[in-house]
Parts: sequence; structure tokens; C-alpha cells
Amino acid sequence: MSAIVTKSPMDISLPEWLQQCLDESSSTQNGKAASGNKIYSDIALIAQAFQFAYQLHEGQLRKSGEPYICHPIAVADLLRDLGGSAVMIAAGFLHDVVEDTEVTIEEIEERFGQEVRQLVEGVTKLSKINFKSKTESQAENFRRMFLAMAKDIRVIVVKLADRLHNMRTLEHLGDEKRRRIALETKEIFAPLANRLGIWRIKWELEDLSFKYLEPDAFRHMQQLVAEKRGAREDKLKQVREMLQDRLAKADIKCLDLSGRPKHLFSIYQKMQRQHKEFHEIYDLAALRIIVQTNEECYRALAVVHDVFRPIPGRFKDYIGLPKPNRYQSLHTGVIAPWGRPLEIQIRTMEMHHIAEYGIAAHWKYKESGGSSTTNLSGTDEKFTWLRQLLEWQNDLNDAQEYLESVKDNLFEDDVYVFTPRGDVIPLNASSTPIDFAYRIHTEVGNHCAGARVNGRMIPLSTSLQNGDIVDIITQKNSHPSLDWLNFVRTSLAKNRIKQWYKRSHKEENIARGRELLEKELGRTGFDNLLKSHAMQTVAEKSNYQNVEDLLAGLGYGEITLNQVLNRWREVIKSQEPLTTESEVPPNFPTSTPKIARDTSISSRPSDSPIWGVEGLLYDLAKCCHPIPNEPIIGVVTRGKGIKIHHQGCHNLETMECERLVPVKWNTSEQNGNRYSGYPVKIQIETLDRVGVFKDILSRLSDQGINVRRANVKTDPGKPALIDLVIEVRDRTQLEQLFTQIKKMSDILNIRRVSQVDN
Repeated sequence: MSAIVTKSPMDISLPEWLQQCLDESSSTQNGKAASGNKIYSDIALIAQAFQFAYQLHEGQLRKSGEPYICHPIAVADLLRDLGGSAVMIAAGFLHDVVEDTEVTIEEIEERFGQEVRQLVEGVTKLSKINFKSKTESQAENFRRMFLAMAKDIRVIVVKLADRLHNMRTLEHLGDEKRRRIALETKEIFAPLANRLGIWRIKWELEDLSFKYLEPDAFRHMQQLVAEKRGAREDKLKQVREMLQDRLAKADIKCLDLSGRPKHLFSIYQKMQRQHKEFHEIYDLAALRIIVQTNEECYRALAVVHDVFRPIPGRFKDYIGLPKPNRYQSLHTGVIAPWGRPLEIQIRTMEMHHIAEYGIAAHWKYKESGGSSTTNLSGTDEKFTWLRQLLEWQNDLNDAQEYLESVKDNLFEDDVYVFTPRGDVIPLNASSTPIDFAYRIHTEVGNHCAGARVNGRMIPLSTSLQNGDIVDIITQKNSHPSLDWLNFVRTSLAKNRIKQWYKRSHKEENIARGRELLEKELGRTGFDNLLKSHAMQTVAEKSNYQNVEDLLAGLGYGEITLNQVLNRWREVIKSQEPLTTESEVPPNFPTSTPKIARDTSISSRPSDSPIWGVEGLLYDLAKCCHPIPNEPIIGVVTRGKGIKIHHQGCHNLETMECERLVPVKWNTSEQNGNRYSGYPVKIQIETLDRVGVFKDILSRLSDQGINVRRANVKTDPGKPALIDLVIEVRDRTQLEQLFTQIKKMSDILNIRRVSQVDN
């Protein structure tokens, strides 16, 4: 590696802290720092990571035209502000090098250690996730993201810093890409920042998303807020002076007393949610009081309520009942001197740090050095929501159901209730005693027979309120009811109820699933289909271990019939036909038996003349009667198996695309004894002379073609029309016949007729 850059290149501006790191690292290399000092080793790591990223990104430009290195510098700067360790800051510099340069992840580990490698690798994998996708793909993306977070929560913090700087420079992209990234930010990354308690990132991500998703509304809100700012600040100054004086008289040391304007998106959201105009929104700003201890928080609350009249129902104690993201504060609503509501928040400095930095406060204010990883080991309740999502990943096969559980845990408000022992249990808003029971333990939920709330028996469908004391009554012979699914709120409860029902009614579900699939694909050959490798593959692609579990899921409704059929089509489509002798497996048939005339054909893997329908009931369509060597397509029918059509059949125009199955004729040279009885209707136009029909039949006999039916129409003075239904081996034989008949001197025209009557 070349020498460390000690001065800012002319085209970029380095933050002061980074310039200081570069200077000190240069001094260290000259022997001026104590050997083995951790502080200096951290400085060296940061300086070397910057230097490495600078060299790799040299010559690369962003859409804005500025050097690409400006982006890693900004990300590292955000991570430093969040209290990130040297490892996190180094990962901030390096988070794009694997994706955008020739450097490998192994080289990152060799140069900067395993911990930096893990963070860079995690962020690189997250960068490949595209949330604008189909339901199943989106669910899989969430699963991957939460697994990365479980290994090291710092991965998502680096990703949030990366996303925030990208949002700050989003104006340089095209309209469509701006909207896609902004929507993804609003729906995914802002809620994640909220769940991690990093409010300063959450607020800015929401406002920036708002700016690009609804630009007119954003500009309007900016204008409205700016017009009232001066008057609002004057009023808040008056309140601050009153409170500072009273807090001092109460001997409460106030570390800070300031106004906090609400961000634009939260004001806009409130206007939309409550159907109010801007002038009807009173709490455009809140006052924040920061004191030294928890005890002083409650004393300060008493002072506030003594100075101003409190608003009933507007007090929330998040100190006694912290939010799942560790947020703590006292919130109260009071009537300000000008007669309008005003929100006041009271907290300690530690609570304020957690409110601003969330999980990042774990490194910024709790650890010395802050280099240890944060994972799901131990009993830390702040990651309960993430732990539950990871547990449910193995339980939930349905993508939509999994996405709903993600939504419940990322985007919903919480209600806090108590066990009889006084333990606090956080639940989704509007949760019921059943949700509470399953939150305690699966068996408590499975044997729930009733519930007491605050000492009184209540219906199990009752919504719980903050502060309720819930006591679950269990009985051994009690079991879940499917009716519970109509009112339970949490994904945990829904999943456990469904799992119990599936286990206790598995045989019934298998029978029902078999019946549904058999009705769709036909009974003949159905058992062979269930035993086929293709159907086992379908089960595995649907996240089931075997076909039996797949049928149970189908019978229960966990997976739909269309989903099974679509996956089966995908499996069949991926099995390319075998075209050469070397590709034919040892047990593959060397001949194809005759097909019974005028009957449906039940194919098996050992006798199918058509690739793609092995083990299934199928039949040749009567509207076009395709023959070998012609392009064909399968159509899944209801209860009659698969109909094989010529690809040019006019009836395909009205078919639903999802019912089409890719199929091909088995043209293997091994099948030399193929049946030659495929019916084709032809019409011959000829001069009406004695013996012409006999001459045509003679040509057919020479070709070894059987005539199933014949009809001759004559009209004096006009050509004769001869309608024939013949049996051919394939398209090649039919074309040879046409060539031979056209050579006859009296033949005017010969053509194939689509419809063939049996």
C-alpha cells in the first residue's frame, strides 16, 4: 500500500476528524506513537481503510459528477456521528469496494481483519436486495436481511447510513429511479430505523422520501411551516423561560430545555390521518426537558403540571414502560399560555442519547472502544421482535403470511400489559388475551379456556389496553379454535393456531389436498405423478419436505392450487427434452407404445410420446389434432388432465396464460416403432374424372397411410371435393404425402383442415 494521504485531494473536502486521523496515522508511521496503543491502532485502521477506498474508487464519479469517494466518506462520517467504532467506520469506507471494484471479500479480510470483512460482506449482500418485486421474492429478501441483522446488527446500521446519504443526493437520478428508491426507503428502511430506535435517521429518511414521492405536498408543507416559524419560536421562548424559572426554584438541574420542531412528514401524516387542515394541527413543535436522574423526570413532570393545565389522556410514561426499541421518556400534553395544546417531553441525558441514536447508543455511550458485535445471543429483550421473525422463518411457508408478520413487527404501534406477577408484555395494538397467551408460551395459548383482565372475566376477543393485568385460564382438554383467527392480532398467535390445526388434522388435510389436485389434473396416472421426482421438486420449492406435507398444506389452505400448478409448470419447463443418445438415461424407454384410438392417454415416465406430461392424464386436442414434429403446447383443463394443442391453434387465443404448460414431442431416435395413427383431416380439390379417387387412394396406400373416413362431393361443371380423415406417423410423412398428391395432373389443391371429428 502506498503512503497514507495526509492532505485533502483538491477535488474533495475531508471532515476534520478524518484529516486528524490521517495526520496522526502518518505520525504513528514515523514512530511518534506508542506501540500497541489501541487508540492509535483504531486511528491506523480508519486511515488505511480510507486510503484503500480512495485508491480503488479513484477515477469513478457519481451521477452528480463528484468523485465517488465522497459517498464512502459521508457514510463513514454518519457512522462516526452515531458512535460507531473504528471497525464500523472502516466498513463505511469500504462498503462499496467489493461490489464496484475488482477487490474480493477475502482481500478485505486479509488487509483489515475478519470483523471488517463480516460487516462489508453483510452490507454487500443487502445491496443486492431489490424490494420492488413479487410477493415471494420480497419475502425472501426480508428473510435474508433479518438473517444478516441477526449475525451482526451493525450491518443494518451501516446500510442505513449508506441509504441516508444516497437519499440526500437522490436529485441526480432519473424520476422513475428516484421514486423507486424513495418508496423503498419509506416502506422498509425508515421503519427499520424506527425499530432500532435511531430516530434522527428515521425522521430524515421519511422527510426525504416524502420530498420525492409527493413533491407538491412537500413544498406546500415547507411553505406552511416556514410561515409560522417566527411566531412559534417566540411562543416557545416564553414557555421555556417560565419552566426554567420554576425548575430552578424546585432545585431541579435542567441540562437542556429546547424546542423540537416536528418533521414535515409526521405533520402531513397527522393531517391525512385525522382529516385536518394545517391550521388545525396544534403540536407542530414539542418542548424537551433534559434532567439528570429518573427521579428528577417525575419531579419535573409535577412542575410542568403545576405551571400548565394538563390535558386528560395525553400523558404517557415510557420510562416505566419503555418501547421495544428502548425508547424512554415522559410525554405530557398541556394547554399553553396562548390556549393551544403543547407537547412536553421529559427525559435524562442517557434516555435522550438512546432516543436519538437507538441501538447505536450501545456503542456511542455504553462501550469503551465499541468494537464488539451486537447479535441475538443472551436475553436482551430489545431484539425480541427480530428473534421472533427469525423463528417464524422456518414456520411460515406462505410468502404473504410472512410479509404480514414482518409488517406487524416493523410498522405497528404497541400496547403494554402485565402478567399477574407484574412482568411487562409488549403486544401489537388491539391485541387480545389469545395474543397474550401465545406470547407467554405456545402451550398456554393452545390450552387457553378463558381470561381475566383486571380481575374480571372477559371474552377472548376483547382488545387489551395499556396497563391491563391479564391472567390466562388453561384447561388440559381445551384446544385452539379456527374462529380465533378472526380476531387475534399478532402473527405469532395466528401462526401457532394454524400449526396446531395442521398437526391435529393432517390426514384430513392430505386427503383434501389430494382431492383438489386430482380434480385438476385427472385421476388416471395421478399416483405416478405424486411419486415422481418432479412433484418432490415442487414440494421442496414450496418449502415442504415431501409431497405429503405439500398435499396437507394444499388441503389446509396454506398454499393455493394455482401456486402448486405454477411451480409444477416451472419444474416441467426446466426439464429440457433429451435430444441425443448420450443424454438418454439408462432406464429411459427405447420405444413408445401405440396410443389407443379415440381415448384419453395416461402417460407414464416410461411410455410418454410427449415430453412434459410424464405421469399425467393428457389428450390430443380435437380442434387442431397436432401430430409429431409440430410445435405444441399443453393446456391444463379442469378435471380432464392436459390438452395438447398445435401452437397455432386459434383456440389458444382465449386461454389463460397461467394454464399453459411447455411440452414437446418425444422425437428420440430410440422410438423407431412409433404409432402411425395420428388422425388428420385433409381436403383435396380435383378435376372430376373417372378413377381420380382410386388414384389418390393408391398414393395413400404406397405411403402406408390408413384412411379412417372419406367423403366425395361432386357438382356438374365444378371441381370435385374429397374430404379424408387419414392416420399419419408425423408431420414429415404428411408433407411427403402432400408432395406426392400435388404431382398428380388432375389435382388442383390440397390442404389440411383443422377440425377432425371422431
